[in-house]
Amino acid sequence: MIDPLSIISHFYSDEPELRDLMLKHAFQVRAKARQILAFSGLELDCDTISAGALLHDIGIIRCHAPGILCSGELPYIAHGVAGAEMLRDYGQAHGVDLECFARICERHTGSGLTEADIRNQDLPLPYQDFLPETMEEILICLADKFFSKSGEMKEKTLSSVRRSMEKFGEASLDRFDQMCRLFCVDDTLPMLSEE
Repeated sequence: MIDPLSIISHFYSDEPELRDLMLKHAFQVRAKARQILAFSGLELDCDTISAGALLHDIGIIRCHAPGILCSGELPYIAHGVAGAEMLRDYGQAHGVDLECFARICERHTGSGLTEADIRNQDLPLPYQDFLPETMEEILICLADKFFSKSGEMKEKTLSSVRRSMEKFGEASLDRFDQMCRLFCVDDTLPMLSEE
């Protein structure tokens, strides 16, 4: 199995504060993904989920978002695609297959993005679907919605996540609700701090 922390160190050696912020969020997402998986009773590849959760936001280093210490040039919406490119390049250079993690990166934004979303909103992304497809991709996408990299970085309630998803339109909220149903996520899922 790969060592996600060594991959992160490779890209973030000159950005310790940003690395620490990104890792705090990544560990939160990993913990939530593990909790949701246990709650659902489903059996998935736990190694992929663990590493994928840690790597899902690796691309933020290439984006411009000063509020979360990112001083790159790309718009923040492109962090998933940037992360996927970084992992594919790293994998090729080091002879390791990181495709499943690259896919997690590029498919975790919102509840996934369709080509129509990208075209209609004139987003600075390639014209293609970036929807989570595998159960591991869906789980990490879902768990990611419960945490932000800004502010106090505290866990959001399910109702708060749903309200934030509403801002992106009915289709986005419908995809989120489908993810919740798939993993049996409802108001009975405790917040991590309550466990």
